[in-house]
Amino acid sequence: MTPPGAPAPFSRTAAVRSFTVDGTVQVCRDFPPATDAGAGAPPIFMVHGFRGDHHGLLRIVEALPCHRILVPDLPGFGAGAALPGPHDVAAYTAFVRAALGNLGLGPDTVLLGHSFGSIIASHLAAQSPELISALVLVNPICEPALEGPKGITSKAAELYYRLAAALPEKPGMALLRSPVIVRGMSMLMAKTKDPGLRRWIHGQHDAYFSAFADRRVVLDAFRASISATVRDVAGQLAMPVLLIAAERDDIGSLAGQRRLAELVPDAELHVLPGVGHLVHYEKPAEAAGIIEDFLSRRHS
Repeated sequence: MTPPGAPAPFSRTAAVRSFTVDGTVQVCRDFPPATDAGAGAPPIFMVHGFRGDHHGLLRIVEALPCHRILVPDLPGFGAGAALPGPHDVAAYTAFVRAALGNLGLGPDTVLLGHSFGSIIASHLAAQSPELISALVLVNPICEPALEGPKGITSKAAELYYRLAAALPEKPGMALLRSPVIVRGMSMLMAKTKDPGLRRWIHGQHDAYFSAFADRRVVLDAFRASISATVRDVAGQLAMPVLLIAAERDDIGSLAGQRRLAELVPDAELHVLPGVGHLVHYEKPAEAAGIIEDFLSRRHS
């Protein structure tokens, strides 16, 4: 029985597909359409955020039944093997480019990125616009992490990751995977007042937030997450772009999201009230409805 406030168990099935990038085996969940009602709907390739894996986007996947949806684990996270080189924005962008080709996706593909995934997705879209037809960014990283009123939180996170890097391997890994710190991060990000949903969100972070290959991967990825933004490439985005922002996002301010929308040549900005950086957990159906409306009008 599903506890009050928690989502129903995920029910959509996927094929697990593997492919090789830089000599490493990578994994992608490939969800066929769950209904025949959306004939002709474009496939959607989704990129998850920092320290997550494909599980974090499953509620949005379930709320988009008309589409074929592909969700990989980023290299070094979940079932994705660590890459031989640095795990920076360039490497992750190259990974997405390789995945689109290896999985046989065509130029009608819609690319979606959440949080850190929005940085990766936007950089791929700026560099290779011919590979996709539209770009959807959920909780986009619109401004440098160390700027603005929430900069003190980002600075505290930076000190945490620097300490984990400075410690010997075993205590460094223990710090990175500390259940207390993971729970603290989850409590900070969750804005819902529904106790059942909050417990479910904390359980998701407990289960998947420490599923990384090694310390090098997570430290590289953290540095990447604070070193780049969507804003860096906003003016180069040549396709229709949907920005789904959140009223209470501690990582991307509303003012920053509005500035980002002004920089993108063809952008639509939608702000979800009462939610923070966990749109994919707290308001997936609302986000999916905005995505479907956008694609019905703008996808070509």
